[in-house]
Amino acid sequence: MRLALFQPDIPQNTGALMRIGACFRVALDIIEPCGFPLDDKRMKRAAMDYGPAAETVRHRSWLSFLEAHRVRGGRLVLLTTAGAVGHADFAYRPDDTLVLGRESAGVTPEVVAAADAAVRVPIAAGQRSLNVAVAGAIVLTEALRQQGVFAEKTML
Repeated sequence: MRLALFQPDIPQNTGALMRIGACFRVALDIIEPCGFPLDDKRMKRAAMDYGPAAETVRHRSWLSFLEAHRVRGGRLVLLTTAGAVGHADFAYRPDDTLVLGRESAGVTPEVVAAADAAVRVPIAAGQRSLNVAVAGAIVLTEALRQQGVFAEKTML
């Protein structure tokens, strides 16, 4: 299981996802370009001291990410408010990569076309969307739960 963050705009969300990845032992792919320098102090503050424990892989472009993904294998599962199925109703696999869009604009049509599935986190009517790091954590937790990761009191 992996998280992939497509062209992030907000360093604090990237830092939060690094921390989530470290805590759940899930790699985070950062697909550039980013809307901030990756050494941004706000990102480091959000990641706290979890940054070194996070497996973070930088990709210079969507195409370089896709190349690495093809070598690794697995499905691309896009998290989107336009997802066809609720996140809890989707059957995740251990080799899935959960793709999160840019905070300001989501993802490009190329990303949508490459996705093997699109899931959404159901939210209250009239609300636009969740914070990207929060949505990532919600969906990742369900995906890992389905894989039996939380069967033990201590995760990994």
